[in-house]
Amino acid sequence: MELNQLNPITMKRSLLLLLSIFILSALSLHTMAQAPTLGTAGDFVLFTAGGAVTNTGNSFITGNVGTNTGAITGFGNVNGVLHTSDGATGSATADLLIAYNQLKTAITTNTHAPLLSNETLTAGVYAIAGNATLDGTLTLDANNDPNAVFIFKMDAAFATTTASQIKLINGAVSCNVFWKVEGMVSIAGKTIMRGTVIANNAAVDLATDVVVDGRILSTTGALTLLNSSAKIPVGCGSAILTGPAAPDLVSVGCYAIFSTTGQVTNSGITNVKGDVGTNSGLATGYDPLKINGMIHPIPDGSTAAAAGDLGNVYTYLNGRPFDIELLYPAQFGNDLVLTPHTYLMNAATSLTGTVFLNGEGNADAVFVIQIKGALSTGTYAKVVLTNGTQAKNVYWNVDGAVSIADFSEFKGTIIANNGAISLATGVNLEGRILSTTGLVTTNAVTVTSDKVCGALPVTLLYFRGKAIQQKVVLEWATANEENNNYFTIEKSKDAITFLELTKVKAAANGYKGDHSYTFTDEQPFTSTYYRISQTDIDGNQKWYNTINIKIAKNQNFVARHYSQGNTIYIQTAGAASGNGSIELFSMNGKKVVSKQIYLSGDNNTYQINQSLNKGIYILVIKSHNAKIYRDKILIQ
Repeated sequence: MELNQLNPITMKRSLLLLLSIFILSALSLHTMAQAPTLGTAGDFVLFTAGGAVTNTGNSFITGNVGTNTGAITGFGNVNGVLHTSDGATGSATADLLIAYNQLKTAITTNTHAPLLSNETLTAGVYAIAGNATLDGTLTLDANNDPNAVFIFKMDAAFATTTASQIKLINGAVSCNVFWKVEGMVSIAGKTIMRGTVIANNAAVDLATDVVVDGRILSTTGALTLLNSSAKIPVGCGSAILTGPAAPDLVSVGCYAIFSTTGQVTNSGITNVKGDVGTNSGLATGYDPLKINGMIHPIPDGSTAAAAGDLGNVYTYLNGRPFDIELLYPAQFGNDLVLTPHTYLMNAATSLTGTVFLNGEGNADAVFVIQIKGALSTGTYAKVVLTNGTQAKNVYWNVDGAVSIADFSEFKGTIIANNGAISLATGVNLEGRILSTTGLVTTNAVTVTSDKVCGALPVTLLYFRGKAIQQKVVLEWATANEENNNYFTIEKSKDAITFLELTKVKAAANGYKGDHSYTFTDEQPFTSTYYRISQTDIDGNQKWYNTINIKIAKNQNFVARHYSQGNTIYIQTAGAASGNGSIELFSMNGKKVVSKQIYLSGDNNTYQINQSLNKGIYILVIKSHNAKIYRDKILIQ
């Protein structure tokens, strides 16, 4: 049917329907708030085109801080760059004015009373006349629209009451929230503020413990902070921080503890995941039972390769251009939060308290911290990984010595160039300690790297020993030997300094199944530590467990005794040579006889001539003040 064939009533209804659709479409277009373009002003978390930026106390800042005309004072380490009257601030000044005008001309969709208090608002452009106040909780609901934009246009000053907050729900994000204020902004203590605040020709004041998830910007006016925190919001198309490319550790990645040139020593009970070694000197004091990896006590092919690769890794990290310079190395830590970047500290650095490494949800994010000087920590210092950061992606490139104090918790690969590394008692390091030139010392610590290299050529089923007649018989068994050349047995008095006892040729190469070995130590110590290592055909050596066997000085000692009249006769044999004694006790524990003697391995006869009452006595024979014999004896 053609339109001119419709009756007047039908035509009228059709026109009304079309008009309604048009009006609704127009209204929907107008209610969609549009985010302004921040341009280079968006790189700043704190910025003013004209005025000072002043901090008091310990504030935590993530993002650049700048002023185009004024000074920046009172800040410690900032996770961003401080810009004063430079090209970046000039550009940000121009872009900030553009963003301000876009907010000013945004079409109002709602008018709101000056008081924002304990209510929920949906996306739109809200106009507020007079001095506005946030009191309590203001909830912004995006209705599951990831692009929902909230704009608040205030025609006068803006203030918050203590502990007020902005709460975001159903997909609302801080990067899509904007506050345009025609007057001073006063954020009271403990307020949680979200979104970008632009104050026009007015100052902004942040009181104690304010949290800003957004930006504080002023076209002209001073910015002041007091023990506050502020970070640039993520999302809304902002770049995902990945940090620099990670270096390829190659063979040195197999090591948890390594020095190219220098001794590697341990005291106390230290647990390690990864290899331990040095390419010049000795690696000593590590218990193979506590090492999940290989110990390289002397230089070998593996340590030579690791030394070369470590030099390349250092050169790469040292040559990285830095993104952010932390200006106060001596005040590093103090709950500072860092994001994936290359950081520079241009002097000796001291970590006090805690530093947080925030991966911002990216598990592959890389952190490189360049330190032009020594690195030290306070007791109980911590490196804490948050939001996906992995220890394997954190690198500390230190030009100097490294000293990690007692009970510190550290994360990442530490490379000390021409400096010693010391891990004190109770340190827990998730990563590696590597030195290009310097001693490496550990004292009852835990070092856990992210990898253990190489399949072991031998499965050791057991290694044990037993004392037999002043000798020690050692036994061990293997399963499925592959590329095995020989075993080395070493012994020690103190489990620290080991001497080679013997080498035992392995079973045929590629031997499948179990195979047992034995060796007898003819001259053990009274208490002997034994350890076993395996050397493959390529010369690589792996240490297995350490055992301790004790030899009783008089384990072959025998004695017999009898009495005749007032004389007691005692005959001994098999005693270790040395001074001893014979003692006789009454049944009530009173010592009635004490006679000094000399014991030897030969047959010896001793006599006790003393008038004693009839009865039962306890005979005790001692060697070197240790009891070796005890029995009852009857005196008639």
